[in-house]
Amino acid sequence: MQVTKYAHSCLRLEHDGGVLVVDPGVFSEPAALDGADAVLITHEHPDHVNVEALTRALDRRPIPVHGPASLTGLLGDAAGALSAVEPGQSFTAAGVAVRAYGGQHAVIHQDIPVVDNLGYLINDVVYHPGDALVVPEDVQVDTLFAPIHAPWSKFSEVVDFIRAVAPRRAYALHDGLLNANGFGVLDRQYTALSKTEYQRLEPGTRFRL
Repeated sequence: MQVTKYAHSCLRLEHDGGVLVVDPGVFSEPAALDGADAVLITHEHPDHVNVEALTRALDRRPIPVHGPASLTGLLGDAAGALSAVEPGQSFTAAGVAVRAYGGQHAVIHQDIPVVDNLGYLINDVVYHPGDALVVPEDVQVDTLFAPIHAPWSKFSEVVDFIRAVAPRRAYALHDGLLNANGFGVLDRQYTALSKTEYQRLEPGTRFRL
């Protein structure tokens, strides 16, 4: 399986001829959707789903979009492509096995409503948690994409999340609000404390699993 890390929270996974894209949001490159066979969306926030870019892609080529049922109103004309997913559900997207975890976004503030959020275990290898720190306790994760920075996150909690998942390696995710100073500080801290092989990939970086 070939993985391409796009900006912020977007991944593109290619396996046996199928192309699966996760969280193509407004901070990510629209080209991530080119040739996609299916899309996974963790939740409704715009940094995880660019509705305009997704609608354009669906106009070019109708494909299934998997995500929480709460996406229906947000997607508008594209809602017909949505296949609603529940926590604990297993399904196939672009020929790849996917399992959903969690159910709710992490709390940002008590005055901000909590939305639905799903983490996805892809091909029993890659885990993308979206915007929550839910540990998939029924599987040994090989490759974790960890959300390293967000309005809802706390550094110590993310470190403990990485340690609890205990992957073979962890890559930085959800880093679109950081500048060079923040990257320098967090890269050093996560490398020192996560107790696994940790790395932050530049957008467009490809690697094979």
